[in-house]
Amino acid sequence: MLPDKVRYVVVGAGIHGLATARALAHGLSDAGQGDGTDVLVVDKTAIGAGASGVACGVIRNNYFQPAMRRLMAHSVQAWERDAEALSYHGVGYIQAAPDAMADDVRQIAREQNEIGYESVLVEGVDACNAYMREIFADWQAPGISILLHEKRGGYANNTLSLAGLAGMVREAGVRIETGVSVTGFERDGGRVGAVVTDQGTVACDAVVVAVGPWVRDIWSMLGLPETITVQDGGVDHPDRPMWTYWALQEGTLEVDPEEFTDNRGGFPPVVHVDSDAPLHDDTDGSLVTDAMWGIYYKPDFHFGGVQGGASPERIDRPAGTVAVDPYGPASPEFTVDDSFVRMWTSALAACHKRFERKRGLYSTEPSGGIGAFTPDSFPVFDTFRGNAYVIADSNHGYKMLGVGELVARELLGEHQPLLEPFRFDRYRTGDLHPTSHSPFPWS
Repeated sequence: MLPDKVRYVVVGAGIHGLATARALAHGLSDAGQGDGTDVLVVDKTAIGAGASGVACGVIRNNYFQPAMRRLMAHSVQAWERDAEALSYHGVGYIQAAPDAMADDVRQIAREQNEIGYESVLVEGVDACNAYMREIFADWQAPGISILLHEKRGGYANNTLSLAGLAGMVREAGVRIETGVSVTGFERDGGRVGAVVTDQGTVACDAVVVAVGPWVRDIWSMLGLPETITVQDGGVDHPDRPMWTYWALQEGTLEVDPEEFTDNRGGFPPVVHVDSDAPLHDDTDGSLVTDAMWGIYYKPDFHFGGVQGGASPERIDRPAGTVAVDPYGPASPEFTVDDSFVRMWTSALAACHKRFERKRGLYSTEPSGGIGAFTPDSFPVFDTFRGNAYVIADSNHGYKMLGVGELVARELLGEHQPLLEPFRFDRYRTGDLHPTSHSPFPWS
């Protein structure tokens, strides 16, 4: 049975909800204001049943946007602090890119250096090939003239990390209740006075919304607008949808993960390749695309092979509909189509000789899911209705473990400058994040 009242109700038992609950419990205790029993986490399904549980798990600081880069530096530290408990592997991250992205990559390298985030910049086709062949003898990616090797970052095993985080949340005294669906809110003078669920109503002082792609459902329950005006370049653009859904294209090649090692026999960095060289089918030689393409990949025993993905595809959802169960097995958005399989396996083969003619090993296990993107494809961290803190990660979520700690501090009265660039008001003021030349909407 749910409690009648609690100080904080956290909606969502994914990476953000659990991290915020844990930090709230510790913050209350450190301040002598309470403990974990003042925090309740509810989830309509189970711990990590949504986006966090199917995430690729890549942890990187490879962002063109300074605010994202600073926030991710904080989050990488959070992963490193509890690496063993969170099944985190700090193998590093490499971005390899073409001339069209060279200025962006140089800027990322320069600004990483300014904040003390260690990385190595390599320029020139020959130099890039030599650097990569020092790591992979079979490297053959076309169209690469610049690369940035982040020495920190890496990846985490998604379900194992969530289990570890949930254990730490419970150790802090927080109650986690699954199988509880939020159906609405009782408001008192505009503020949220209680969270209404299918298991009862819980009065609260504040609510944290951390529901990933279900954010539009909760947004609607709070009476917030489906469309907004976005100022960009001094021009107002009305009727922009607040939430746009994209199918996340990810998959696994079922090769032994130990086959994807570096030249020393160790596990390599996560690799992200963007290229503007024509990509041809690895099986029949036909043209896959002559536009810029991009993939990311890494060996992962948890996924049972080499796992990664490519740029997502937009999903058209009629106004007023909701993502009832975007991670259910019957959801068409959950399964990538043959065009992704053809593109991703061909791109892997274009990057490494060892992956040539391996398409038949592609796993048919569902992967990816969907993401709910904001109007500028970057997160919103802000308070609405006076006491409803919305964590809308815009599909940057899993890697951003440190956000929960910052949100908890704000809820306890300590303003967090790292979160300031992600306020909802930026759409009104035009204080948007800069865009890069990457084919990925979140870069």
